[in-house]
Amino acid sequence: MVFPGGLIRARLVRRRLRFLVDVVGDHGPFTAHTNNTGSMLGLLRPGTPVLLSVSGNPARKLPHTLEMVWMPTFSGGFWVGVNTLTPNRLLAAAFRAGRLPEITGNVHDAAGFDRLEPEPAFAGGRLDARIIGPAGTLLVETKNVTMVEDEVALFPDAATQRGRKHLVELARVAREGRETGTRAACLFLVQRPDGACFGPADMVDPEYADLFRQAVEAGVAMWAVRARCGPEGIDLGARLPLAPFQESSPATETAPPRDRG
Repeated sequence: MVFPGGLIRARLVRRRLRFLVDVVGDHGPFTAHTNNTGSMLGLLRPGTPVLLSVSGNPARKLPHTLEMVWMPTFSGGFWVGVNTLTPNRLLAAAFRAGRLPEITGNVHDAAGFDRLEPEPAFAGGRLDARIIGPAGTLLVETKNVTMVEDEVALFPDAATQRGRKHLVELARVAREGRETGTRAACLFLVQRPDGACFGPADMVDPEYADLFRQAVEAGVAMWAVRARCGPEGIDLGARLPLAPFQESSPATETAPPRDRG
């Protein structure tokens, strides 16, 4: 995935409100948009280099969007992708290019798919994709991952009511799909290179973590894929294994999630 208008460099001043970041570029300070409502824990330090895309839409009040944040390390550093629309865009690009074997676009393959429908209606809201073909129907939710602790990529970085709801509904689809042929999956795009495996962030949202495990037990496929991020664009990288976890206890298996805000 490339950025047709290129990316511009700036330095972060601060995050302001929910969707705004103040930065300083070559021509002085300005404000950019961020669609990432998570905490972006450990990333938003004042003075940190950032990369921003520029919209060609003249009607946009803020033409710049925060795409990547630099993470310094002892050996140098790397770019972390923070745009939460990127996983959905890469899913569509991977479908067209045949880059994810689970969603091959080969219509002549009895185990393949030939159509991706973005943002279908789902459980009173929207899901990221419905993929259809001779293999049946596959419902996919995508998530952006920017947090890594002790080499484990973790999601979420803030309590997520929407994420919990999706896990409950995807688990239901997976269970019912054993009769209908409909399957469910989550794509976790890890937009940084330092995670060796992936797992739910128990310390951030324990209810989400428990529902994640229940969804795995129900048959929801969990795809954790590393993204290679840089000024030239974003590409799919290696698959990450799931971190080991214990099965959910019977006492919590059917408990509905509480609203944590």
